[in-house]
Amino acid sequence: MKKEEKASISIMRIICISIILILISGIGVMAVNTNLKDVKIILQNGYEMTALTGKETVSEILEENNIVLEENQKTIPDLEAQVNAGESIKITDKSYNEVQIANISEEGVETSLEQLLENYAPITEKIVVEQVPIPFETITKNTTGTTQNTKNKVLQQGKDGLKEITYKIKYQNDVEIEKTVISEKVITEPQDKIVQVQKTVTTTSRGSSLPRTTSTGASGEIYKVTAYCSCAKCCGKTTGITASGTRATAGRTIAAPARFAFGTKLSLNGKVYTVEDRGGAISGNKIDLYVSSHAEALAWGVRYLPVSVVK
Repeated sequence: MKKEEKASISIMRIICISIILILISGIGVMAVNTNLKDVKIILQNGYEMTALTGKETVSEILEENNIVLEENQKTIPDLEAQVNAGESIKITDKSYNEVQIANISEEGVETSLEQLLENYAPITEKIVVEQVPIPFETITKNTTGTTQNTKNKVLQQGKDGLKEITYKIKYQNDVEIEKTVISEKVITEPQDKIVQVQKTVTTTSRGSSLPRTTSTGASGEIYKVTAYCSCAKCCGKTTGITASGTRATAGRTIAAPARFAFGTKLSLNGKVYTVEDRGGAISGNKIDLYVSSHAEALAWGVRYLPVSVVK
């Protein structure tokens, strides 16, 4: 009897082991057939869990893992989106995003996905070298003291100069968004045009009716005369108050070197002016004439005129 019982027990063991192996094989076959995959689920509180699932959509995976969304929660991606192996499902607060969108709307900001993508377009930089002309100036040497009955004689023709400017230019979507000067280099200096103004005197010689033109010069030392107004470009301020404390007046005020005391009367271009102002660049044989506008100052340019003290 004992031998028969032992034999029966051995047979039972073999049968149980076989059943277990069959069940394990069946589960493996089922796992293969259902295409199980690893999906990471990130809860709103930051907790992460990995789920082994054969489900396809976000909602199915959450349901399988007994995860229920609250009313103010949403998932990224959406509930109906399909999830592949290795991808994540993130649960977040949808009300926060809605508040942010509402705030942007209140500020009146309207944009589109295409515009947002444009803003994130890469920025490229280029170094560009350009050559630009330097305009020459016309300098007038007036030796007459007046503009009546005069003629002009060109002593030197003007010629533009040339300079090279190096820029750093930033582009976004092939559109220039910033242009910065890195360096400037003068290649050729401009050559000023010099014009001499002479007074003409018409006389008739004996035995001839043809006119004869002669040149006469005006008395006084030749000064380089420029013009200025009360704008910030000319003076760095706009008060119109001179260094002597007077208010600058066109046709009266003149800025002269310190050797001319305030109140000194100077004869210039057929008119008498009063020294009422100074200037950092007013030294030597240079005088600055006050005019009523910046346009008039530019039109005056640079002139070389005789200047004398009125006693």
